[in-house]
Order: sequence, then structure tokens, then C-alpha cells
Amino acid sequence: MDESIIRLSVPALPSYARCVRMMAANLAVLCSMSVDEVEDARMAAEEAFVCACATGPSTCDMTFWISDQSLRMAFSLGGTMPAEDDALAEQVSLAELLLSAVSDSYEIAEDESMIYVTKLAGGADAE
Repeated sequence: MDESIIRLSVPALPSYARCVRMMAANLAVLCSMSVDEVEDARMAAEEAFVCACATGPSTCDMTFWISDQSLRMAFSLGGTMPAEDDALAEQVSLAELLLSAVSDSYEIAEDESMIYVTKLAGGADAE
């Protein structure tokens, strides 16, 4: 399959997390991922969405790139990540810990404007 690009914009509210999870899971299926890989992609999307919501945007814009070998995701942030003494910082730290466990790679852009997440299908080599 050639790479396809899907864009989604949702209000940055917890009630939309299910939409984000389901979109990521469905796209992971299109990448021929295993059941465990689909679950990891679903969890990674949810955790990235949680991080994005913690930065206070009104909406979260997402881009998904799918191919035979990977699902890549980008989530827009509303500003800077919460400071260590902010009440949301613990939630963001937990989300980052989970992202490191369920994705093949994740990165917060240096300017803190985006979170990038990659899930590879079938143990493909890192891109």
C-alpha cells in the first residue's frame, strides 16, 4: 500500500478520547498489525491525546500516516508542556511513560508544538 494521510481535528476534551482511540485502532488494522500491535497503537493514540489536552488547546489536530509497515501519528499541542509543579505534570509524565512502552518511538517537538508517535507493524525496522 502506498502511504495514506488522514487528518482529524477534535475538541481537546476527554469525551473525545474514544474517537481518537478508535481511529488509531482502525488505521492500525489497515496496516495489517497484529491484535497486540493494534492495542498498542490504540493506547499510544490515547496517551498522546491526553498529553495534548493537558497543554490547554481548544482543539487537537491530528495527522495519521499509514503504510504497510507503520502507523505514524502527530498530535498538536496547545502550548508548552505543564511545569513540574503543575497539577497536570504527573498526568503528562504517566502518559509519556506509557508512550515509551507501547510505541516504537515518540517525540515531543523541541518547540513543544507537536507530539510524534510511531508504531511499526510486525516488528519492522525503525524508520
